[in-house]
Amino acid sequence: MVTRTERFDGLWKVLGPHFGHRLGRAVNRDDCRAYHKARRAAGRTDSTAKTELEFLRACLRHRYGDEAPQLWIPPESAPRDRYLTKAEVTKLLAAIETPHVRLYAILAITTGARMSALLDLTWDRVDLVRGIANFNPAGRHVNNKRRTVVPLNTRARLALGEAQPAALSEFVIEYAGAQIKSIRRAITAAARRAGVPCSPHVFRHTAGVWMAEADVPMQKIAQYLGHTSTRVTERTYARYSPSFMQDASAALDF
Repeated sequence: MVTRTERFDGLWKVLGPHFGHRLGRAVNRDDCRAYHKARRAAGRTDSTAKTELEFLRACLRHRYGDEAPQLWIPPESAPRDRYLTKAEVTKLLAAIETPHVRLYAILAITTGARMSALLDLTWDRVDLVRGIANFNPAGRHVNNKRRTVVPLNTRARLALGEAQPAALSEFVIEYAGAQIKSIRRAITAAARRAGVPCSPHVFRHTAGVWMAEADVPMQKIAQYLGHTSTRVTERTYARYSPSFMQDASAALDF
């Protein structure tokens, strides 16, 4: 469970070395641009730097009010483009050598869940009779990365039905009877063998794209993926929907 305080501590851990020695009102736009450049050099995305600088801005506004300095914040990153075709998924699954990694890949695509949610999933929150998976453990603090209850399609139910009798722990994704903390390296290795560039987040993005391509309404996609609003969903997935704004275009015909 990640609390808001722990999240703030994590943000300050990366901001502190750059700004901790400065007087709050002395921080300026050039400082923010230098921070952004340093985070890029460290391999972090523009979105990550944006979130961190927005947190710094909020802290300064809380402390200084109207006298807080005006900070430069990087623009939002362009939506992700990389997603898997169904042929690529088939090729990738064929290259996965271990059952728990294969189960992860199938569930990641069929539920659209984040890696942390899938690795936290326990069997008591999987109902194969009703066909649902609840990604919200009891007592979890609700933050911006919402977790949802989703229906399980046929592929997901078959994979879970095969895995459940062999379970050695309470966790759905396990190895040698223990919970797995990260699966990035295993996915990267399988992707390299298959010749299909992929990461855990590509699975989630793929789920969103496939739903949009099937003309699933943006509100349903947002709920399925746990987005806080449809604005994020539309910005990322509307361009893949064949009918999105088609009625608006039709209204301009003559």
